[in-house]
Amino acid sequence: MIRHCVFIRFRPEVGDAESTAIFAEIAALKDRLPGFLATHIGANGSPEIGMDKGYAEGFIVDFADAAARDAYLDDAEHQKTGAKIIAAADGGVQGVFVYDLEILD
Repeated sequence: MIRHCVFIRFRPEVGDAESTAIFAEIAALKDRLPGFLATHIGANGSPEIGMDKGYAEGFIVDFADAAARDAYLDDAEHQKTGAKIIAAADGGVQGVFVYDLEILD
């Protein structure tokens, strides 16, 4: 399984409605993409103050395997939503942190 983690530093003027809409678009991809197992969305809840480096919100998508993750990355709807994320992030692509983790059984 691949756990695709995306953390975002939204620009200060990006409101809850905009970030919620972006996250809903990500979650909606599950219904059309085989191997998209689950999505987890939310704000950072860590008590470790400052450790988030400003990446206060984000999402995690679980994929059955790397091929399912790659199909998601190539998907036109995902790419449109990814462009919205970059536009909403503080500093553009510098405000987005992506980390993929292979989960071994």
